[in-house]
Amino acid sequence: MTKIRLAKKEDMKAVLALITELAVYEREPHAVRISEQDLIQHGFSESRFDCIVAEHSVEGVIGMALYYPRYSTWKGPTLHLEDLYVKPAFRKVGIGQLLFESVLKVAANQNVGRMEWTVLSWNEPALNFYKKYNANLDSQWQLGTLTQEQLSQYK
Repeated sequence: MTKIRLAKKEDMKAVLALITELAVYEREPHAVRISEQDLIQHGFSESRFDCIVAEHSVEGVIGMALYYPRYSTWKGPTLHLEDLYVKPAFRKVGIGQLLFESVLKVAANQNVGRMEWTVLSWNEPALNFYKKYNANLDSQWQLGTLTQEQLSQYK
C-alpha cells in the first residue's frame, strides 16, 4: 500500500536519493550539489519549498513531487513544480498521477494564476504523462541558467 503525504524533515535523506536518481536519468549525474541538511534547511524555513512524498508500506519513500511558489508578471502567483519522480519499479501504477494531482490540488486551492514546470524534450514518458492533463508544452521558450560559480563574479 502507498500513502501520499507531505514530506517531513526525516524524509529528506530519501528525497535527496530520489533527486539524485532523477539527475542520473536526466543525464546530469554530477549536477546535484545539495545535501540532506540543505534540503532540511531550505524546505523547513521561511524561504521554503514544499514536498509531497509517496510512501510504500514496505519500501519507504518511492516517489516525490517538490514545488514552490513563484510570481509571474503576467499571471500573478504561480506554483512551480521543480521535480516529479517515482522510482522505476513503481511506475505505471498511478503513483505519479497521485503525486501530480496532489500538487494540482495545492495549486487550485492556492488559486494561483498558473502552474508550471520544465520537462526535457527527449523525455517522452514525461511528455506523454503531461499531455494526458492537456498541459501546454511550449517549445518556444528557452530555459536560461547561470551557475553559482558564474554568479560569484558579481559579488
